[in-house]
Amino acid sequence: MAHKRRVHKGIERKKAIWGWIFVAPSLLFFSLFSFYPIANAFYTSLFKKDLLSLRPPKFVGIKQYTYLLTSPTFWNSVKATAIFTLGTFIPLVVFSLIFAAFIMSRKRFQKFFQMAYYSPAVLSSVVAAAIWLLILDPRGLANQFVNFLLNSPGVDHKWLASIGMVRFSTVLVYFWKYVGYFTIIFIAGMASVPRTLHEAARIDGANSWQAFWRITFPLIKPTTLLVSVVAMIQCLKTFSTQYLFVQSGAPRGPIDVITLNIYYTAIRDHRIGRASAMSIILFAIMLFFTWFQLKVSKSEEVSYM
Repeated sequence: MAHKRRVHKGIERKKAIWGWIFVAPSLLFFSLFSFYPIANAFYTSLFKKDLLSLRPPKFVGIKQYTYLLTSPTFWNSVKATAIFTLGTFIPLVVFSLIFAAFIMSRKRFQKFFQMAYYSPAVLSSVVAAAIWLLILDPRGLANQFVNFLLNSPGVDHKWLASIGMVRFSTVLVYFWKYVGYFTIIFIAGMASVPRTLHEAARIDGANSWQAFWRITFPLIKPTTLLVSVVAMIQCLKTFSTQYLFVQSGAPRGPIDVITLNIYYTAIRDHRIGRASAMSIILFAIMLFFTWFQLKVSKSEEVSYM
């Protein structure tokens, strides 16, 4: 028995060593490109430094953070980020689930619908924003379509001018681009649910609506959590759409999200320390909401038995 235990421990030790060998490249990659930038950003946030100055940075401790917490500009960025995230996150999760259920219910053209919904996700955010700048132009398709519905020819709805419309426009662009991506993730989750469960439900007299809410939806809880976390992070770190809209003449204030404020603070104002402090705060916000969603959902592996 003692000999068997020694042999077993030896095998387990070899497995652990080989496991570390295979994991080491990934750990090195994440340490170099993820952990180090985060640590370096936190270190930089403790100094007052001009991006183009040759003077050595001045250590100021947490003064950058205390300044941001009392800065109206930063709190406006927090407000703009919150409005954009709430306006985009909820429709993304809800409609991607609805679209996935619709596609899965089709007996024909499933592949076509998947490609049609997913195609905007292939585009880069810059290209997507550029396309929508043409659509939202005063002479573009957006005004023509709305005026056709409302029978109001020639009216400019100021998609990129008024506060409410420019916020709605950024939400619209982001929703259009990413809803297909999350729809495909939901489809993958729904496809993993055994068909036998739905067949048993039909035998028991359940209709399609009851089968979805009583069987499919509870069993794709891990997929829903994944979509929620990824969609939340995507919304919080949005940048390119707001940047291109501002560069095209849209007012900055209503869509001055934290990432856009970081860009202007670092590149235009050359205050790299303050921009790093904003980056750390944004990272903390992402970390908190990710933890909160995991805590609330308490998601575990789903068993079909």
